[in-house]
Amino acid sequence: MELYGYWRSSASYRTRIALNFKELEYNYLPVHLLKDGGQQHQRAYRQLNPNGLVPTLVDGQVILHQSLAIIEYLEDKHPEPSLLPGSPRQRGAIRALALDLASELQPLINLRVQQYLKKELEVTDAQKQAWLDHWFAESFSAFEKNLEEVAGTYCVGDKFSLADVCLVPQVFSAQRFGIKLDDYPILMGVYERLVELPFVAAAHPSKQPDAEA
Repeated sequence: MELYGYWRSSASYRTRIALNFKELEYNYLPVHLLKDGGQQHQRAYRQLNPNGLVPTLVDGQVILHQSLAIIEYLEDKHPEPSLLPGSPRQRGAIRALALDLASELQPLINLRVQQYLKKELEVTDAQKQAWLDHWFAESFSAFEKNLEEVAGTYCVGDKFSLADVCLVPQVFSAQRFGIKLDDYPILMGVYERLVELPFVAAAHPSKQPDAEA
């Protein structure tokens, strides 16, 4: 398998965590989102992924984009260890929490949105920071409330799951953007346990071959 990704991309980060959790070998092929005007926009990559986003997974004749679709594919093909453990209710909670982050929060704060805010709408740095502060607070406040009902050692109970896969990169992004996290003690408690897991630690952006010093 080949994974095209960018070291600091949240979507790439969660895909790496899932691959590591399932102990699947893959070749990592960097796509720099800033160099050369954004390598994701180059023709060769656009032929592979017309959306011009990362990650892209190539598994033989299978070419997939969108991190959650990639992870669901890996779950179907390599069901153990499972990223959707537990009862139907627990699996529903796992999927909902994962979507809260990957489908609701992350699209509002990703690179192309921030670039549009700066270049096209000409917002100031302070206005862009206010945008980030607002959407992280909206998302993490609701996430914290949901964790009150379902969290154990990890996001849902005591087994690692897709919800945890999605949480780690978003906290990393929040810390990078200077978001205050004191109001989310359950969320941060789960996060601190997650980052100690070897397969999560190995997926950290700083450990990737394209990481910038």
